[in-house]
Amino acid sequence: MSRFSFAEFGNELYSGKRSYPFVGKRNLWFIIAGAAVLLSLLIPVIKGGFNLGIDFRGGSEFTVSNVQDTSISAGEQAVTGIVPEAVPRVTNIAPETVRVQTERLSDDETLAVRDALIGAYGVTEEEVTSNFVGPTWGEDVSRQAVIGLIVFVVLAALLMAIYFRTWKMSVAAMTALVVVMITSAGIYSLVDFEVTPSAIIGFLTILSYSLYDTVVVFDKIRENTADQDVSTKRTFAEQVNLAVNQTLVRSINTSVVAVLPVAAILFIGAMLLGAGTLRDLSLALFVGIIIGTVTTVFIAAPMYAMLRMKEPEIRKQEKRVLQRRSLEAKEAEGTVRA
Repeated sequence: MSRFSFAEFGNELYSGKRSYPFVGKRNLWFIIAGAAVLLSLLIPVIKGGFNLGIDFRGGSEFTVSNVQDTSISAGEQAVTGIVPEAVPRVTNIAPETVRVQTERLSDDETLAVRDALIGAYGVTEEEVTSNFVGPTWGEDVSRQAVIGLIVFVVLAALLMAIYFRTWKMSVAAMTALVVVMITSAGIYSLVDFEVTPSAIIGFLTILSYSLYDTVVVFDKIRENTADQDVSTKRTFAEQVNLAVNQTLVRSINTSVVAVLPVAAILFIGAMLLGAGTLRDLSLALFVGIIIGTVTTVFIAAPMYAMLRMKEPEIRKQEKRVLQRRSLEAKEAEGTVRA
């Protein structure tokens, strides 16, 4: 049995010896992407919305310092012992420091929970601080994030259109970007992680990564199709598909290198330390990097090919390629008979 060689695999993809039909089966990828987007839109509707963090919905927050035992259950029991219906969120935000967040409490409940936390963690009164977080701050963050997102998409679309000198590449890239945004949000809602300012930062970050990966593939497409007007070697769709295959190994390597440290942060933050900020940020990055790579290969490039394939010049060139191949086939057949 021959051993698999990743280098040989990459060489075969680059030379065209091995090829995967990313463009040829574009309708299948579009149907799958459409179903994923629809499902991602339905998930938060079915679940009654996203699990918004305290910064967006408001609530009471306690910070306990100089904690020797940073047990999460101790903080949870301290809160539910005073307010049984409360659903507290206890996280380690720094060494020997615990943060407890819960719904908005009355003044009496706040004092009682504060005393309970002092007893639960064995600290003094000075080492427990409490404050109320209003939803206004979260609303400001959400509004600014939406404005930032709109500005980012508009500028990115314009810059890509100018850089590649065609609005069709820009449309294809933005389509993939929309798929990344919606499906990432759907997964975030599915796992019921809290939407915090850290998660918003993570979402905005993955948009840049997704575009970066798309630009790399589009650069190769532009290089392969530079002489498309005179070339009869491959059709336009075949050149686009070749470019995707040629950059496939690079996309995989880049994604793996980017995902591994993020996965480590996600595992350590979520499973071991319970660090909420790290967990929220790393989950958004983890999901977004993977989806961003997948959409570049299966959505952006095939979408660009589809937008160009009906152009008159592209169809003429495709006809010349097919005629050349037909002629070569007839000549080969005649040679065999002779």
